[in-house]
Amino acid sequence: MFVKLCGLRTEADVAVAVDAGADAVGFVLTSSPRQIDADLVRGLVAAVPSDVLTVAVVRGISAAEAGELALKTGVRALQLHGDYPKEAFDELSGLPFQLVRATALGPGTDVRTGAFGEELLLIDSPVAGSGEQWDITRLAADPPTGKWVLAGGLAPDTVAEAINVARPWGVDVSSGIESSRGVKDHGRMREFVAVARAAARRG
Repeated sequence: MFVKLCGLRTEADVAVAVDAGADAVGFVLTSSPRQIDADLVRGLVAAVPSDVLTVAVVRGISAAEAGELALKTGVRALQLHGDYPKEAFDELSGLPFQLVRATALGPGTDVRTGAFGEELLLIDSPVAGSGEQWDITRLAADPPTGKWVLAGGLAPDTVAEAINVARPWGVDVSSGIESSRGVKDHGRMREFVAVARAAARRG
């Protein structure tokens, strides 16, 4: 089970995520309670082992701006969150980072990983970063394919059931591991990784 911990902002957040066994760590570079400066992200990324994927998360900016931020921070992946068209992914193809397409599930959403040229697909709540749970049973009608990550409303006490229902390749969490908005709870970070892995092992 691939586990991404998102919205990290401090050296301690990163150290705990790595120690807990997270497969990926996300840094929000655009407007959000979790937003941090690109220069700070570059310093945090430098401390992450090469086997942990570093992800810049952006929304509401152009593909060109997003690409510049990803290059500046040195991340290994760029997550375009929201209604980015395929042309945005085409514009960024060939640059030295993976692409993650993050979208809510709506009418006509293409849930095939790679449909826009991305390496990972992330299916999120309609209100990203809110911590609101959403009806993941809707995924059963048109199950995503390939390497896809479930997000939205996940927390240590909900992730096991979500894995059992949706059968994702991976899970992503941000608000569900916080003590207050934008502030990570290191105990909840560790618990989330442990519970997600245990649920995946149970199959």
